[in-house]
Amino acid sequence: MKITSIRAVQVNLPPRAPSEKARRPAWQQTAEVANPMSRYSHVKRHRSLWTNTGWGRVFCQVTLEDGTWGLGSTMHGKPVAAIIDDHLAPQLVGQDGFAIERLADMMFRLTKFYGSTGLASYAISAVDLALWDAKGKALGQPVTSLIGGLQKERMFCYSTGNDIDWYQELGFRAHKLACPYGPADGLDGLQRNVEMVAKVREQVGDDCELMLDCWMAFDVDYTVRLAEALRPYKLKWIEECLIPEDFDAHAELRARLPWQTLSTGEHWYTHIPFQYALRHNLVDILQPDIEWVGGLSACIKIAHAAEAAGKAVMLHAGARTPYGQHFSAAMAAVPWIEYFIGEDPGVPLEEGAWLPGMPVAVDGWLEVSDAPGFGLGIEDSWIEPFRT
Repeated sequence: MKITSIRAVQVNLPPRAPSEKARRPAWQQTAEVANPMSRYSHVKRHRSLWTNTGWGRVFCQVTLEDGTWGLGSTMHGKPVAAIIDDHLAPQLVGQDGFAIERLADMMFRLTKFYGSTGLASYAISAVDLALWDAKGKALGQPVTSLIGGLQKERMFCYSTGNDIDWYQELGFRAHKLACPYGPADGLDGLQRNVEMVAKVREQVGDDCELMLDCWMAFDVDYTVRLAEALRPYKLKWIEECLIPEDFDAHAELRARLPWQTLSTGEHWYTHIPFQYALRHNLVDILQPDIEWVGGLSACIKIAHAAEAAGKAVMLHAGARTPYGQHFSAAMAAVPWIEYFIGEDPGVPLEEGAWLPGMPVAVDGWLEVSDAPGFGLGIEDSWIEPFRT
């Protein structure tokens, strides 16, 4: 089934009003979160002060010769749309749209002369996900069936965010906190991190799991000191403590914290860094983002390598996209799925889901859609070119 069109598009979802009034603003609207720029006071207060580029979300639409189309989505719309439209599309149109392994390898190699990581990886992800969606729709099968079928009937979800009382009410039994302070805040910040974790541990009790997301904010020494201070609170893992490219630091951290479960990977691009991490035993849990790392094809490679090495894979924000849901339900290396919650407390999860028809967690568990492709509830009339 040949590809007749590949283009960057935007999807104009119909506006929706919540049926329930929010109890308070969600944590992410105002909370300080430790990050790589925390050392610079003018942008320290909130990540949006330096991450808000205005590039927006972008979709890729792939159309096959029988008229079937599929959609894949990613971030950083303006530059990513240019890569899709100006480079990848002209090379892939006319190819067999079902030969996705071939197409993934082509995109990996096509982008070598300007780098297959970073923005190119976002573009590759969108195209790859659109190809899988189109193939599933053309064959009348959910993507889970195309990659081996359901390995698990339902998935255990952990919440990510700092509105823990709301997540408990929703039925979640495992929670990942966003760490507010880092090295720039000195000993006082370290102590306040400990106090926050201690308070949440007391709130949820010992029969809930707790994790801590550090979002590339720390160095090795700070991570070790914080981990030692948090040891009484039994964190299941500490996540993404270090600058992602510094593999020597990851090796040093692994050596200095042999007892602490470590996770990272959302800002690694292509399958190559994950292979290195597995070979050198840098971390215990790999966390690619399916919309950033190279799409479903790259995630399958990572999952199979991780399973062979006895490591786990838990996608970054995997439960908040249909792509992550299908992958996670099918792969044996995936024990849990992350459910990021940025909506205001009191607003039902189904009203915060950003794609129509996407399943949401119920009492902390998730079942994947069995609709063809990724089950996207998007109508053709909502789609228009990203660039005019």
